[in-house]
Amino acid sequence: MSDSRYDYIIVGTGSAGCVLANRLSANPDHRVLVLEAGKRDNTWKIHMPAALTYNLSDAKYNWYYHTEAQEHMNGRSLYWPRGKVWGGGSALNAMVYIRGHALDYDRWASEGADGWSYAEVLPYFKRAESREVGGDDWRGSDGPLNVHTGDEPNPLFDAFLAATAQAGYPATRDMNGEQQEGFGKMDMTIRQGKRWSTAQAYLRPVLERPNLSAEVGALATRILFDGERAIGVEYLQDGRTQQVFAEREVILAGGAINSPQLLMLSGIGDEAHLKEHGIRVQKHLPGVGQNLQDHLELYVQQACKQPITLYRYTRLPEQPIVGAKWFLNHNWGACRTAHLEVGGFIRTEAGVKHPDLQYHFLPSQVIDHGRKNPECHAYQAHVGPMRAESRGYLKLRSANPEQHPLIEPNYLATDRDRWEMRQSVKLTREIFAQQAFEPFRGAELRPGVDVQSDSAIDAFVRQYADSAYHPSCTCKMGSADDPQAVVDSHARVFGVGNLRVVDASIMPSIVSGNLNAPTIMLAEKCADHILGQALPAAAANVWIHPQWQTAQR
Repeated sequence: MSDSRYDYIIVGTGSAGCVLANRLSANPDHRVLVLEAGKRDNTWKIHMPAALTYNLSDAKYNWYYHTEAQEHMNGRSLYWPRGKVWGGGSALNAMVYIRGHALDYDRWASEGADGWSYAEVLPYFKRAESREVGGDDWRGSDGPLNVHTGDEPNPLFDAFLAATAQAGYPATRDMNGEQQEGFGKMDMTIRQGKRWSTAQAYLRPVLERPNLSAEVGALATRILFDGERAIGVEYLQDGRTQQVFAEREVILAGGAINSPQLLMLSGIGDEAHLKEHGIRVQKHLPGVGQNLQDHLELYVQQACKQPITLYRYTRLPEQPIVGAKWFLNHNWGACRTAHLEVGGFIRTEAGVKHPDLQYHFLPSQVIDHGRKNPECHAYQAHVGPMRAESRGYLKLRSANPEQHPLIEPNYLATDRDRWEMRQSVKLTREIFAQQAFEPFRGAELRPGVDVQSDSAIDAFVRQYADSAYHPSCTCKMGSADDPQAVVDSHARVFGVGNLRVVDASIMPSIVSGNLNAPTIMLAEKCADHILGQALPAAAANVWIHPQWQTAQR
């Protein structure tokens, strides 16, 4: 389409934007434009699951953000990779498919997000999903998003699940189904040995629609207005400024960093902050960029006495051999998975109603976000709290849209947050000390045997904890009387016509798990809001530990 006028303009092709492009263009009468600042996902490094760390350490497909120096983390500036490519974060992430707990969504409803209880979001999780082992009351079977359940053989996966049972934790057959709490096999957005990002699941299959146009290298610089109504988007492409116009709506789907940044650049945000940068105020909404939340995690690493870890694939001759196998047959060999095949959720203490710690287990080491190779045969648990008390914010550094915003997550600002990180280390050590790991257990590499006291563990956390790459909540969904709310329960920006935000930024509070699956669900539901339709609520049982008030496990 060469015309500059469309019905819907979507900014961003991430986990939400690709869903919206698909669903809104399904009606041939809707002219849809989607703008992506980055590139197409035309590289094997994205599609090979085991190659995920290449893109985490490469600015070619990655915004490569960094936080401000963290007061409670030894002044460290933490690295925040974000997708700058078709598929967004779903093209860079570890492909773990986790929905979060049912009580997270009931909490959303209580926080002012009417219509977002678990019973009301469950049908949209199911609509999005095609689970390889089949659907049920909780799971979908014929959606665009293929979900593969871990089946890669490695005795360390079996040892981890056996050790968690020996430590007294329950097993769960499906942590995305009735029972999140416990340990089991992980679900992954992988199809026939290839990453199944939202670009693969939603965008690429519909690119031939004549009413859908997808631009790349198009950096949105501001929203265009006519009075109090959004009418279009200005963007930079190949050094030229372009303008496109929306007859119906402008929809921001750039994620928890880019969407609030674009709102502020367009004059929507805290009035005083906008005036600091000489930006004309379109709408005073002080919640834009506030309420920033993320998951912090750490790695407990143990040397392995047997040569059965991924370390062997980082060295000759195994590395080129296993890579060649994948190119010959994507569903063959160790490159068909990201190897986060097992994991789980537990509670830190009695009195916590649903899990507040998440585990991913890996038969290898991760060092510096994968920018350094493993040093030896080892295994590790990625572990971190799910619902931190600390809140951060995001602000503009300048009115230049090409300059990264100021990101202040304010990690570990409360005693409870620091206690939960301490518990993460202690409870993981207990699991690794179980009999099931006896044939494999070497020396503890991190934190190390010398790190035993609470003060020593706290020092380890400050130095080594890192983001789990789940920024969210910076354009909070809520009620009109909430001074921090940016959008209503249909994702419409307060006080501005024809403008919505649809991505992880509108979550009222962070969910208990990885954010890709919830963001896809959110976009599916918001697509229906935009189209004026809805799926009926569907109640399903939710397992809560019967002794949660008195027992930790």
